[in-house]
Amino acid sequence: MPGTLVAMPGVLPDGETVPVDGALPGTALRGVGARGFGVYLHVPFCASRCGYCDFNTYTAAELGGGVGRESYADTVLAELALAARVLADAPPPRVDTVFVGGGTPTLLPADDLARLLDGIDRTWGLAADAEVTTEANPESVTPESLKTLRAAGYTRISLGMQSAAAGVLAVLDRTHRPGRAVEAAREARDAGFDHVNLDLIYGTPGERPEDFAASLEQVVAAGVDHVSAYALIVEDGTRLAARMRRGELPYPSDDVAADRYLAAEAALDAAGFSWYEVSNWARSGAARCRHNLLYWTGGDWWGLGPGAHSHVGGVRWWNVKHPTTYAQRLAAGHSPGLAREILTPAETHTEDVMLRLRLASGLPLHVLDDAGRAAAARALADGLLDPVAYPQGRAVLTLSGRLLADAVVRDLLP
Repeated sequence: MPGTLVAMPGVLPDGETVPVDGALPGTALRGVGARGFGVYLHVPFCASRCGYCDFNTYTAAELGGGVGRESYADTVLAELALAARVLADAPPPRVDTVFVGGGTPTLLPADDLARLLDGIDRTWGLAADAEVTTEANPESVTPESLKTLRAAGYTRISLGMQSAAAGVLAVLDRTHRPGRAVEAAREARDAGFDHVNLDLIYGTPGERPEDFAASLEQVVAAGVDHVSAYALIVEDGTRLAARMRRGELPYPSDDVAADRYLAAEAALDAAGFSWYEVSNWARSGAARCRHNLLYWTGGDWWGLGPGAHSHVGGVRWWNVKHPTTYAQRLAAGHSPGLAREILTPAETHTEDVMLRLRLASGLPLHVLDDAGRAAAARALADGLLDPVAYPQGRAVLTLSGRLLADAVVRDLLP
């Protein structure tokens, strides 16, 4: 399917041990930020757990007496200080993008989110045109908190709408009322946010075509300039998966998901949105999420927070997941990194093909080997690649190709 809801994995991968001080190989430090430099900041707190959620998040009850919201900003600033030491011998990076994700980042006081952004600016310096995004649940923001965030330098907000249908929200265990996401989007615009995104999930059991059509209508009416739409996937260990195993709910249908994707493309295209990544649409080039584009085009980023992933100079590492362990490591002066991997050229190539093919800008054909170019020619003949872009040396998915993006990628790779 063209888009699936993704997050930090429930089980972190294996890898080599991260040095206690977090030091990176000298080869990784050369040219830091040459392809862009971003900061991801993970806030692992949620007021309640959604039934489909496999993210690295915790409710207050799940944390018990562990690290809470009150001290979280100080803990993250300690990791930021460690990051500054690790990159001290690298070319000074300029922060092009910041993305605060979760969890529900806006469960932190707006002043704490402002303080964290100021810490990033003081450490490395924000570019004059830096994109600064925070995710938010619609019920976790107010006109006042939005104004505080905007005044602190946040330029973009991504609101988890998921659906306009009360029944769909109930299946997903979402707590906001229908219509609140649209209200929050308008409040963000009124607060001066340059860019506002609404997230949708499609293919939820029980969702009717008219439910999704209503969601799309409300998104367009909200006046946002960016929309993300993801097919629901059912992760092991979630409440939703348990309900399906018990037969309380049917499993998602690939055919239904394809129909929903086509409906999204038709409605958003008619409203002036253009796809720029398989699951993302924007009204203009300026509205595209530059932080995600940095991921998709192989840039560098430092991930702050428990479970956060980082990538610098071909080295990828991931932090310990639990907030208490994360805080304990930093209090001891140690890196919170759990493990890392140094990407081989073959691994980098594979990821480059997988990610760039999902972009409307496409994949340069010259990066493929002979077998990959032969597979691209077959995809062109099957109507999965754009016949205009192909003679210009680029593999760009057609609408049919977007529906089969994963299969096309598999064919292009060795």
